[in-house]
Amino acid sequence: MIKININKNLHGSQADMLLDVNLEIKSGDFIALSGKSGSGKTTLLRILAGLETASGNLHVDDRVWLSESFNLAVQKREIGFVFQDYALFENMSVLENLLYVQKDKKLAQHLLHVTELSELKNRAPSTLSGGQKQRVALCRAMMKRPKLLLLDEPLSALDSTMRTKLQNEILALHKEFKTTTIMVSHDPSEIYRLASRVIVLEHGKIINDGTPKDILLRTSGSQKFSFEGELLEIKKVDVIFIAIIAIGQQLVEIVVTQDEAKSLRVGDLVSVSTKAFSPTIKQSKL
Repeated sequence: MIKININKNLHGSQADMLLDVNLEIKSGDFIALSGKSGSGKTTLLRILAGLETASGNLHVDDRVWLSESFNLAVQKREIGFVFQDYALFENMSVLENLLYVQKDKKLAQHLLHVTELSELKNRAPSTLSGGQKQRVALCRAMMKRPKLLLLDEPLSALDSTMRTKLQNEILALHKEFKTTTIMVSHDPSEIYRLASRVIVLEHGKIINDGTPKDILLRTSGSQKFSFEGELLEIKKVDVIFIAIIAIGQQLVEIVVTQDEAKSLRVGDLVSVSTKAFSPTIKQSKL
């Protein structure tokens, strides 16, 4: 069990705010931490890792990591941390990057096998692709068999195919090592696929906490589908108005009424829902 009760004054580019988080996380859970940029997600990870100070208390199982009079050193916290920028040692091979953390060659070879990196173990990080570097970073984070794995948008720079592959590998390692995992993500499909619980931060406070289905599937009443997206354009075609909306990585066209066209503005965050809808589904050709 992880018990978090911390607060910290943050000075952002937009405005100052108080990061104030009080929650409990069960051991072995996979938590997705979501929310707008600047809401305090990365700072919370850094506080858990001991990379930033804060007021309050942090208990991991039966150990105190943070109290008003004590702050456990980063090196003594049983964590793995995967950053967006990989943070690999360029002067070491892939295998050496792992063994630098823990001199356990058997574990290193196992992790490289699981992530399909065995043939690249003697390569330098500079010769690897982005996806390969991220897999090395993930393996390195697991070398101490951490109680707490912290992932700060680790897959945000990767294409969709590689993201899916690494999501599967993250989930496999999470289950094998029974690690409690907290991942910052803005990708609904990624959150739904990986997380058992979603915590949403806004301006330093928890505004939503529940299962991925409860948080992400925003339907109500008799609605069958509901999506949120950004309105990019409204154009008139003959006698009808068409709204162009960005939903995730996709653009969709929606027919709107004249009154709706007048009330909407480009840049608005809009909700698209339908009641009468008979979808078809087929496998995409990549």
